Amino acid sequence: MQQSKSKPIIFILSIDTEEEWDWSGAFPQHNADVNNVALLPSFHKHLAALGLRPTYLVDYAVADCPTAASTMREIIAKENCEIGAHLHPWCNPPYFGPATDESSHVVNLPKEHVSQKLNVLMQRIEEQFSIKAKSFRTGRWGIDSTVIKLLAEAGITVDSSVYPFYSNDYFSCIGAPSLPYWPDLASPLETSSQRDLFELPVTVGFNRPNFSMWNDIHSKFATPPYSWTRFNGIAWHTNFLRKQYLCPELSAPKDMLSLCETVINKDYPVLHMYMHSSSLLDNNNSLLGNRNAYEFICESISEVVKTLSEKYALDFCTLSEAAIKLQQQTEQENT
Repeated sequence: MQQSKSKPIIFILSIDTEEEWDWSGAFPQHNADVNNVALLPSFHKHLAALGLRPTYLVDYAVADCPTAASTMREIIAKENCEIGAHLHPWCNPPYFGPATDESSHVVNLPKEHVSQKLNVLMQRIEEQFSIKAKSFRTGRWGIDSTVIKLLAEAGITVDSSVYPFYSNDYFSCIGAPSLPYWPDLASPLETSSQRDLFELPVTVGFNRPNFSMWNDIHSKFATPPYSWTRFNGIAWHTNFLRKQYLCPELSAPKDMLSLCETVINKDYPVLHMYMHSSSLLDNNNSLLGNRNAYEFICESISEVVKTLSEKYALDFCTLSEAAIKLQQQTEQENT
């Protein structure tokens, strides 16, 4: 079903703007490398040429590095992007001991630790960029009542920590809405009537429309006693069932486009692409597993955006811009 050009689809690109390192090693704390930021001016120029208005969710390692912060200020001066906040607990002071896999997830930290780290991050962003961040994403995803209440208190108006159809040993986003929503601050995977903080999940789904049902099937065959069947691998290679991500690090352009067509046909009003700045470098931190990561990501984004633009009217927005427009659309539909 082709969408009329008179009904634009909001398109967001959010970028976790962060340090790079070898994920097989220890979490970097005091001496994090942020060499990837040097690639962002040219990358931003490429995005701007496509019409994109990216949101750079900046973590402490980037904000605290004089060279990286100066580079980000050059991009901000273009006035076609947004700077948000991204909390990596392991390299965000104050420190409360060595970083572990468990403590690398914000939702596992005591409230006092999250509060202090968030305050330091928000203050450093304001000092370096003269901006009070309004958008946010936790490092390594996930949200709970403690964290989301602290975000609201800090003046964050848009969160993007919900990763649809994902769970691990520390948290779960299963059951959360796939579409943007007003989260319950006491139970953030559920909707509520509060109007202080908006949740804007990234776009994740399957090549079949009943996402919840197919996620149940996909999850069941990913774990014993069913995993021995290798159903998910066979289903992927035969194109019977594919979990797809609107992310150039995780999905090929054809799969991103397939996902976009599926959610557009489901009347999603927004497409939310996401990525990590660190994946622009060829190193052990790259999720791509191939060389020429910068060119690969640029070409993938171009193919998706240009193909969609030929068929649909796209409204390129930052996270905060998208949140305002989506809220207005909801209000108009309810009146």
